[in-house]
Amino acid sequence: MVTIERISTGIRDIDNILAGGIPKGFLVAVVGEPGCGKTIFCLHFVSAGLREGEKAIFITTEESKESIIRQAEQFGLGFEEGLREGKLVIVDALMRPKEDKYSISSLEVEELIRKIIEIKRELGYGHVRLVIDSLSAFWLDKPAMARKYSYLVKKVLSKWNMTVLVTSQYAISTSEAFGFGIEHVADGIIRFRRSVRNGRLRRYLIVEKMRQTPHDLRMYEVNIVDGRGLVVLGPTGLRREDVALPEEVRRRILKAKERGEGEIPP
Repeated sequence: MVTIERISTGIRDIDNILAGGIPKGFLVAVVGEPGCGKTIFCLHFVSAGLREGEKAIFITTEESKESIIRQAEQFGLGFEEGLREGKLVIVDALMRPKEDKYSISSLEVEELIRKIIEIKRELGYGHVRLVIDSLSAFWLDKPAMARKYSYLVKKVLSKWNMTVLVTSQYAISTSEAFGFGIEHVADGIIRFRRSVRNGRLRRYLIVEKMRQTPHDLRMYEVNIVDGRGLVVLGPTGLRREDVALPEEVRRRILKAKERGEGEIPP
């Protein structure tokens, strides 16, 4: 029997859902609508690596570097210490401060890959945890390229001893379709969802795919708790329609499939 090395997500209950954690070396898509908890989940993932003596790279395209640090410290995740000790590098692709050698000048996938490899070489040998939050920002002006760019990222980075979390928002990729490029190539898919029930916002998580893993197939309700971060409340008995994509979105996806749009071969 082949033994699979797994690494912790930083959240014990999610590790249990994943039969012990994420297989080392995987590229995992963390997907869903804004405000569901994707970024905070990624902060936990990086923090777990830092605690275990690993190094990490966090690419932020939708928040500033300072915002990421503040969030991590709000939940006691040790980002400031990781930065001081040279174990963590945060690349600010939103503000792109010129004085920061770890910023990137444009949202181009090729530049992103070059910067990641440059930083990995600086960090030296050993396993690195990488977060790209979010990858969908790199195809905003050319959404039909989502799958091709996702394939390129996976193909190149798979050679560099990294386990990668890539977040992606729901985003219209053509006039008629939604683009889920990263999901086509990912080794795993962790989907965050949200709904409003009885006037209260609720957040959910489900592992839709994780290769080589007998993962839990149930949906779990999660919450974001000040001082703790992402907390798993327990499995939910929600009906499918409670968390399904809006009807208009579903209609567009089906229409796109009928037309064969939105698929760009690698």
